[in-house]
Amino acid sequence: MTAHARLEDNDEEILGPSGFDGLGLTRESIRAVRAVGYETPSPIQAAFIPLAVSGRDGIGQARTGTGKTAAFVLPALERIDADCLDPQVLCMTPTRELSEQVAEEARRLSRTRPVFVATCVGGKKINQQIAALQKGAQIIVGTPGRVIDLLNRGLLKLHTLKLVVLDEADRMLDIGFRPDIERILKQCPSDRQTLLLSATIPPPVERLAQRYMRDPERVNLSADQVVVHTVDQYYVTVDPRRKLEALVKLLFHVRPRQAIVFCRTKRGADKLHSRLLTRLPHIAAIHGDLAQSARDRAMKNFREGKVRLLIATDVVGRGIDVSGVSHIINYDVPEFSDDYVHRVGRTGRLSSGDIGMAFTFVANDEGDQLTGIEMKINKLLDRFVVPGYEVEERKRATTVLSATPSADSAPGNERWQNDPDLEAFTPAPKKPELPEEDFGEGLE
Repeated sequence: MTAHARLEDNDEEILGPSGFDGLGLTRESIRAVRAVGYETPSPIQAAFIPLAVSGRDGIGQARTGTGKTAAFVLPALERIDADCLDPQVLCMTPTRELSEQVAEEARRLSRTRPVFVATCVGGKKINQQIAALQKGAQIIVGTPGRVIDLLNRGLLKLHTLKLVVLDEADRMLDIGFRPDIERILKQCPSDRQTLLLSATIPPPVERLAQRYMRDPERVNLSADQVVVHTVDQYYVTVDPRRKLEALVKLLFHVRPRQAIVFCRTKRGADKLHSRLLTRLPHIAAIHGDLAQSARDRAMKNFREGKVRLLIATDVVGRGIDVSGVSHIINYDVPEFSDDYVHRVGRTGRLSSGDIGMAFTFVANDEGDQLTGIEMKINKLLDRFVVPGYEVEERKRATTVLSATPSADSAPGNERWQNDPDLEAFTPAPKKPELPEEDFGEGLE
C-alpha cells in the first residue's frame, strides 16, 4: 500500500502533496521529511526506500552525496516498536564522523516518533555510551570496533534486532573491519533484514553480501555515472619535489570558497598542514590518529565555514558531508580508484548551483594510476596548467584536452577577490614563492 493511500483524508489536507508519497512511508515519516525540508526524493531514495520498507534484504549502490543516509534511515524508523526500548536497528559505518552524521539524521527524521538513538564509536567516552544503552535505545549507530567492545562487555545485546545496516561497506572492508563485521553479523538474529549501501561493490563486498544476506534485491544507480556530473575534473602534472609549490599556486589561482586537500597518509597530512599553517589562516587537518575531540572540533569549524581549507585522509574522508565544498584537491593520487570516486563526491553539492572542481596531482611515474581512475569513471581527465608552475612531463599514451580555466570562472571566486587570507600566497618580488628546502623531500 502506498504512503499516499495510507494517509487519512484530513492529514492529506494538512500536509499537502509530498514528493515522498508513494514510497511506502507512513504518515509520521512524511511529516518528518517535510519538517526537515525534504521535498523531492533523490533517485537512490526513490528506488531504495520502497525496497527497504518491504522488509527484503537490499543492496543500494550510488555515488556519494546522493542521499543514501535518508534512504535507509526512513525505512529503519518504520521498523521501530516505540513501546520497546531494546536495540531494534544496528547501523555500522567505517568512521566516527560518519556514525555521528547517520545518528544525527536518524534523530532529525524521528521527530514525529518516540525513538532513541545511541552512537557507539571509539574515541569517545565509553561511559556515556554505556549510559545511553542502559537508558534504552532502539537504534544503535557505530563503528564495528566499538560495537565489538560493547558486545564483549555484555552491555549490548543483539537478539532483538530487526534490521542491520552496513553503510559504506567497501570502506569498512578496506580498513580491515571484515572480521569484526562478520563476528557481529553472526550474533544477529537469522531472520533479520539486512541493508548494504555503498558507492562501489568490489568483490570483497559482493562475497560479504552473498554470505550474510538473503537473496538481496539490488538498486544500482552508479553504473552509468560513477562521479557526479556537477564536478569538473582535471589532472595537474607535478614534480614530486615541488608539489607544495603547485598546491600554493593552484590555491592562489582558483581561490576556493572551501576546499578539501586529500593526502594518502596521516604523516603526509600532518606535514602538509604544518607547512601551510604559517601561510594560510583558517586551515585544519583531520585523520585517524587525531584525538576525537580534535576531529570533532575540525569538522565543526569546517561545517560552520571557520575552516576553509581542510587536509584529510581517506579514512575520514567519507565522514565529510559539507555542502559548501567548492574544490577537491588530490595532493596524492589515491591508492585505489574507488577512493577517487569518494573523494570527488565531497564537492558538486553547492547550494548556489555552481559546478565543483576536482584536481588530481600526478607525477610522471603515476600515469598508470591516472589511467586506472579514468577507466573507473569512464572519462578522460583534462589537463589543468597551473599559471606560473611548469614541469617537464613525458607524453601520455592517451591524448587529453588542455584546460586552463580563468580565475574569474572558478566557483566561489567572487568571495575570494582581494581576500587578505590569500596575501600569504602572493609571490614576493624576485624571490621564489617558497624556500627551496621546503621541496627537498616528498610528503610520503
